[in-house]
Amino acid sequence: MGLVRTIDWQDDHIVAIDQTKLPGEVVVLEIFTVEDLVDAIQRLAIRGAPALGVAGALGAAMAVVGAPRHRDRDLAALRAARPTAVNLAWGVGHVLARLPDGEEAVLAAALALLESDAARNRALGERGADWLTTRVEGPIAVQTHCNAGALACVEWGTALGVVRSLHLRNRLRHVYVDETRPLLQGARLTAWELAEMGVDHTLVVDSAGATVLARGLAQAVVVGADRITANGDVVNKIGTYPLALAAARAGVPFLVAAPESTIDPALASGAEVEIEVRDGREILGGLPDTPTLNLAFDVTPADLVTAIVTEDRLVAPAAGERPA
Repeated sequence: MGLVRTIDWQDDHIVAIDQTKLPGEVVVLEIFTVEDLVDAIQRLAIRGAPALGVAGALGAAMAVVGAPRHRDRDLAALRAARPTAVNLAWGVGHVLARLPDGEEAVLAAALALLESDAARNRALGERGADWLTTRVEGPIAVQTHCNAGALACVEWGTALGVVRSLHLRNRLRHVYVDETRPLLQGARLTAWELAEMGVDHTLVVDSAGATVLARGLAQAVVVGADRITANGDVVNKIGTYPLALAAARAGVPFLVAAPESTIDPALASGAEVEIEVRDGREILGGLPDTPTLNLAFDVTPADLVTAIVTEDRLVAPAAGERPA
């Protein structure tokens, strides 16, 4: 995929790729109100931790500049739109810190955050690629889960930012893509991004992820994160935890790629994170009605995380290092 921005600011409103329409068509949303932004976030038209951070920042600026009468209501709704990912509320708070300096300062802070996203993720991708090339000889086959590419950010990507950097160095052999039930972010989004990048890849069902590693088909697992707690526990898309267990069993490095904003020092461990439970109809997909538990995320314990790479540093939780 060419580096078209997933989310951007145009004149006085937000424009964003509607990720629910991919890969069939590329539809650009024009969002003029915080209410519409919250709707886009909750139905996953806008998703991915870094993109949510930018959405939070731009939405907060929209609330401050465009609709001050409803500011408090809009900001509360925006912060609560996705409870598990820390980046959304972080983005809101980041720009509201400039409120004493006036509305223009809030908007300037939001736009600065937007512009810096690509640079942060390029640095993250390079650092992650550096680390992997010291751990694995020759071209590397990578396994990934969910979507942590350019679509989850403004540009470039986190986990797929590492993959992109490996690809540009001619050190990438193949990518195994977990489908990511129930909304198929891997099958719909990651596979599409990799095809646009010209990267050889293979789609597998989630339940085959452990077998890919057991068979020695992938030499590394690289995933993103929606929240990383102070002890190094990693909250990511449901299905990440069993993949980490399989990686540990296979002796394969498990790398988490996420910006510094994803690290939440206020929470000691993953046990304190509110895990979003989504509508069970996503699982049923038209099947007969039955009780469901549609957990959107899981917690991977720190001792299964070989390394966390950010734009600034690399931390090894499995070796006892803490990110916060």
